[in-house]
Amino acid sequence: MKFVQGLVIAGAVAGMLAAAPLAEAASLAVGKKLELKVNPAKMKEERDRLWAQFGGWCAIKDWHPAIASCEQVTEGDAKFRILTLKDGGKIKEKLLDVKPNFYRYEIVESPLPVKNYQAQFALTPDDDDEDEINFAWSAVFDANGKPDTEAKGVIDGIFKAGLDNIKATAGTKHD
Repeated sequence: MKFVQGLVIAGAVAGMLAAAPLAEAASLAVGKKLELKVNPAKMKEERDRLWAQFGGWCAIKDWHPAIASCEQVTEGDAKFRILTLKDGGKIKEKLLDVKPNFYRYEIVESPLPVKNYQAQFALTPDDDDEDEINFAWSAVFDANGKPDTEAKGVIDGIFKAGLDNIKATAGTKHD
């Protein structure tokens, strides 16, 4: 199962790398997945319910322990969210793509040690378990001002804290 999970995350990250502009192709990748048990007969309803609770552009303020608030703003045709962290820091993110149970975004301004950061957050049925659904959060980026391992560690920690909190609220099985 771990191998399959690794392939899912690797596939999502590879897709993001392919979508990134070549001039700014990021060199680092992080991905995390949360598996939740659901009633397979009610998969669509479960996915709709979970996405309504956790998948909104500013819903992150309700489930990520580091986020104090989220403000949605529009500049021209572009949609942004400004996240205020509990330590007072601010992160400005631009929404790049939205599909059912999926969004992709990039960081525009941030105190995090990353640049060329693009990420995606999605909720999908599990390919090999009909009674599971997966939240997948992955990103590609470059380190900025810190070693690669430290930048990866920061993003990995952010993803883990968020998915752990979703798990505590809505789920059972986490990788």
